[in-house]
Amino acid sequence: MPSRPSQVAGTCPALCWWIWSRAPWTLRSGPFGQIFRPDSFIFGQSGAGNNWARGHYTEGAELMESVMDVVRKEAESCDCLQGFQLTHSLGGGTGSGMGTLLLSKIREEYPDRITNTFSILPSPKVSDTVVEPYNATLSVHQLIENADETFCIDNEALYDICSRTLKLPTPTYGDLNHLVSATMSGVTTCLRFPGQLNADLRKLAVNMVPFPRLHFFMPGFAPLTSRGSQQYRFLTVAELAQQMSDAGNMMAACDPRHGRYLTAAAIFRGRMPMREVDEQMFNIQNKNSSYFADWLPHNVKTAVCDIPPRGLKMSATFIGNNTAIQELFKRVSEQFTAMFRRKAFLHWYTGEGMDEMEFTEAESNMNDLFLSIDSIRMPQPRRRRRRGLELSFSR
Repeated sequence: MPSRPSQVAGTCPALCWWIWSRAPWTLRSGPFGQIFRPDSFIFGQSGAGNNWARGHYTEGAELMESVMDVVRKEAESCDCLQGFQLTHSLGGGTGSGMGTLLLSKIREEYPDRITNTFSILPSPKVSDTVVEPYNATLSVHQLIENADETFCIDNEALYDICSRTLKLPTPTYGDLNHLVSATMSGVTTCLRFPGQLNADLRKLAVNMVPFPRLHFFMPGFAPLTSRGSQQYRFLTVAELAQQMSDAGNMMAACDPRHGRYLTAAAIFRGRMPMREVDEQMFNIQNKNSSYFADWLPHNVKTAVCDIPPRGLKMSATFIGNNTAIQELFKRVSEQFTAMFRRKAFLHWYTGEGMDEMEFTEAESNMNDLFLSIDSIRMPQPRRRRRRGLELSFSR
């Protein structure tokens, strides 16, 4: 979606598409249905059947020209197009297959614009289908090549937050989506409200992505509250700073203490003194200096927005580019490998025109990502000073 607000009051410059025809009516008849323009809804007559190949090559490909027409219309209405934001799931067929197809088309047509994705990775704890590892691995293969920034939101982490932190006995998709929406609102704060840090998508990428392939972020949020109880939760700046970077508050199921932060950003919302925020962030960096890459100076950025989120007086959102993100991908990769070695369920994909080589390429690309991360995690050897005669010449 275009990153600048639409000039038409009461409408949202967003594109919503489905291959399954019944899904959009659920949204349009709900409380948020009036936010989106009717001509921004695109849907087909049959589903992707949780099959990445159907979303990417057959059913999704048939709708792609209609989707791109709406994208072009939205892009033309922008005075200054920064880029596109895509929200999708990697476990099913439409969000993974058609979502990555749309991403590649946008990259092809708008190569100089930033592409930013909020990608929901699957988990056995909240699972709809057994082929989720296939769909997720094929999608990550595309995200590595075609996305500039990817915020990894993990169903396993969301489920753990709901059950352990919020003490919800049976978390629903509404509870999980509440956490996702709070995180997305915090991440996009600087895009929607006045501020100096990460004021557009490109500045965010420049601050957060030291290497092109390592653009996968783990977001965190504080305070964590269940739906309807936000008004009863109040934290100090020190507590917000401590909680937002805690492993239990991360929206990705990986422990940042198992890796190192290449870059990080913290966005505080609400009325609070900037000096106190800077002091707390300085204390956190000093206390956890071993978890930050020492060869990247000034790699933690902080911003404060006076406008708090709805229902809260203060909040904090954390964005971390941490090498521990590979734990999340390795969990998916191990499941992928176990199935692919036995060719399980592969006929559903080859029947849609895919080749086994595409699976091999996706697996290889993810393994290359692990190698790239490991090469950065390893401490750089100190260069030995050469012994011997040194000659200096002067005129």
